[in-house]
Amino acid sequence: MSHHSFVSSPWSAAARAVFRLGLAGVAVAAVLAGCSKPEAAPEPVRAVKVLTVAASDMQARLEFPGEVRARTESALSFRVAGKIIRRQAELGQRVKVGDVLAQLDPQDYKLAADAAQAQLTAATTSRDLASADYKRYKELKEQNFISGAELERRDSALKSAQAQVQQAQAQLASSGNQAVYTRLVSDVAGVVTAVSAEPGQVVSGGTPVVKVAQDGARDVVFVVPEDRVAGVALGSSVEVRVWASDTKLVGKVREVAASADPVTRTFQVKVGIDAATAPALGATVNVVPQSLGHAGQPVIKLPTSALRQEANGSTAVWVLDTASMTVKAQTVVVATADGNEAVIASGLQPGMQVVSAGVHVLAPGQKVVIYQQKTAPAQSVPAQAATNTVAKPVAAPASAVQ
Repeated sequence: MSHHSFVSSPWSAAARAVFRLGLAGVAVAAVLAGCSKPEAAPEPVRAVKVLTVAASDMQARLEFPGEVRARTESALSFRVAGKIIRRQAELGQRVKVGDVLAQLDPQDYKLAADAAQAQLTAATTSRDLASADYKRYKELKEQNFISGAELERRDSALKSAQAQVQQAQAQLASSGNQAVYTRLVSDVAGVVTAVSAEPGQVVSGGTPVVKVAQDGARDVVFVVPEDRVAGVALGSSVEVRVWASDTKLVGKVREVAASADPVTRTFQVKVGIDAATAPALGATVNVVPQSLGHAGQPVIKLPTSALRQEANGSTAVWVLDTASMTVKAQTVVVATADGNEAVIASGLQPGMQVVSAGVHVLAPGQKVVIYQQKTAPAQSVPAQAATNTVAKPVAAPASAVQ
C-alpha cells in the first residue's frame, strides 16, 4: 500500500502544475479581453421631415411707419426782442388770420416812438423857419439887396431842414412799427402744433414762439433706408393705411430727400394725400410704396426651422440624397423674410428635398428615413354598436323560462 502512494505522488504534483498554468492562461485572457476596445455602436438612423423645394408667390410687402403732417408749418416769432407778458395761443388751438398769439412788454418801444415824435416836431419847426427865411431872402434878391450866393445858402438850409423832417418821419414810422411788433399776430389760418415760449421769458427777435400748421394740403412723412431709396420714384403710387382704423388712402410721392440723415442714414419721403380725407395731424399710418412691393413674385421659401448657422457665419440647409438616403449640407443665401418663412435668394433649385425639422442633430453623410406620421388604428366595432350591445339584455334560455 505504501508503495502505491509513493508512486502516485509525483503524478499528482504534475497535474496540479498543469491546472495552475491553465488558471493563469484564463486570467491573462480575461485581462487582455478587458483592455481591448469595445466595438462602436452603429449610428442610429434618424427620421426626418422633408419638403420639396418649389417656387411660391411672395406674400409680404414692405411697410414703413409714417406720420400725417401739414404740408406747410410756420414757425412764428417776434420781430423784436422783449419780455413775454402774455401768451394767448395754446397747443391744438385753431387760429385765424389776425389772431393775437402772444404779447411782449411794449413800454420801451412806446417811449422810443414818443421820442421819434418829438424829433419830428423839432425838425418840422426848423424846416418852417428855414422856409420863411428863404422866402424873405428871395424877395430881397429880387430887389437886388443881396447877392445870389446868399440866396443859395438859404436854399441849402431849407433843403437840409426838409431832409431832417423826412428822417424824423422815417424814425417815427420805424418806432411805431416796433411797438406794433410787440404783438405776435397769426398771418395764416391753421392749428397750433407747438409752443416754444412761456410768459415771463425774455426772447430775442426771430426766436420761434408758436408753430402753426396751415390749413390745406396734407403730407404723410416716412423714412426709407439707403438700399431702398432708389426704388421710390417721384409720382409713384403709395397706399396709406391708418393705424387706428381700417381706412385706406392713396397718395403719390411728392418729395424725396436729396441727402441722408447724418444720424440714422435714412432718406425722408413725403407723400401727398387728399386733405378732405386725411387723418388728424400727427396720426400714425402704415405706408406701402407700390414700387417697393414684391407681392405675387415667385420665390423659394423655407421655414426657419430648416435653416442652421455654420461655424463660418454662413447659412446652410440639409439636402436629402434620395438614392443613398443620406443628407449633405448646402449653403444658401437668405434674401428677406416673408411672414414666418425665409426667402432664399440662391443655393437651392426646385425639386430638391430639404430637411425641415431636426437639423441640429444631423451630420454630413448621415443615413436618414423620411418621417411618417402615425395614424390611430380604426376601431373594429363602431362605438354605437358597442353601446347597443352593452345596453341590450341577454335573452334567457327556453328551459329556464319553463
